[in-house]
Amino acid sequence: MMPPPGAPAEELLIARFRGHARGLFWSALLLIAVAGATGFFYGNLPAGFEDWMLIAAAAALVLFGVLIPFLIWASRSYVVTTRRVVVREGMGARRSREMSHVRGYSIGVRRGVVQRMWGAGTITLSNGVDTPLRLANVPNVTLVHEALADQIEVNQILAHRDAQSMSDPDSDH
Repeated sequence: MMPPPGAPAEELLIARFRGHARGLFWSALLLIAVAGATGFFYGNLPAGFEDWMLIAAAAALVLFGVLIPFLIWASRSYVVTTRRVVVREGMGARRSREMSHVRGYSIGVRRGVVQRMWGAGTITLSNGVDTPLRLANVPNVTLVHEALADQIEVNQILAHRDAQSMSDPDSDH
């Protein structure tokens, strides 16, 4: 359903996603290994070591190898609406960058070997004026690329239609 000429189109959510979670594979593997090793060695440590040392080492490994990478991954999200693309980053202080579909932009897709195996890729949006907007490790990159291209086209058509109706007040269309 298209809005009447000159009326603002409602902003609808098309997609909300995070970068591909394949980067958390090593963190998950480390968590399993630390849990197994801690369970095995707890109470069976060689002389000179105590259980609290084992727990402290396990906690440090989990903190730096599992929790921090997960929080970094979870702190970046991408939102595609019918009007714009928004990249949000940060845990405490959040930064947000956006690019409007109406202004138009070029879409660049880069896919490494591993990204191709997982169906992921990095999308770069550039309108020639602002700094390019980079969406890293996008899952289903071809689907997101097509959705972005469709939104540019739809917004350009609506902007052109609105411009035509504003310049020709006697028109019935």
